[in-house]
Amino acid sequence: MTTGRDTMVHRARAIEPGVLSRLRERDDAGRPAVPFTDPEGGAPLRCCLRRSEPGERLALVSYAPLRRWAARTGADPGAYDEQGPVFVHAGECAGPDTAERLPLTHARRVLRRYGAEGRILGGALVEPGAGRFDAALTEAFDDPAVALVHVRAVEYGCFLYEVRRP
Repeated sequence: MTTGRDTMVHRARAIEPGVLSRLRERDDAGRPAVPFTDPEGGAPLRCCLRRSEPGERLALVSYAPLRRWAARTGADPGAYDEQGPVFVHAGECAGPDTAERLPLTHARRVLRRYGAEGRILGGALVEPGAGRFDAALTEAFDDPAVALVHVRAVEYGCFLYEVRRP
């Protein structure tokens, strides 16, 4: 919802529950999920948008973040329909804490912008700090051609979550 540039609200979108159910059976690369017990914790979970705790049951699955969005919107991302590894709970979980609008922003992140056709329009490196992620997302969505933004880890380039136009 927006009523002006200063009041734009951005929210992280976790992987949808129905998609998670399928990924927990067979991932986007066609491989069966292999659950494991996380001995140390700290894995970024894309199902509930938090870090894992030691002893939780997880699965590392291949996920194509643009694929389902493109199918719903009629976009053709072409070669941008990439897939990569993501951690999810091995079983159902409570989902994200809705009070935390933009989780996992404690480290540098890349915001990758996509247009309505599913092609990359650009990106930005964002340093952690109060208001920096909201400011970078507001700047991204100030461009009317931007349909959604993927938040990614800098170190590995892994997809963390999606933010859509408010």
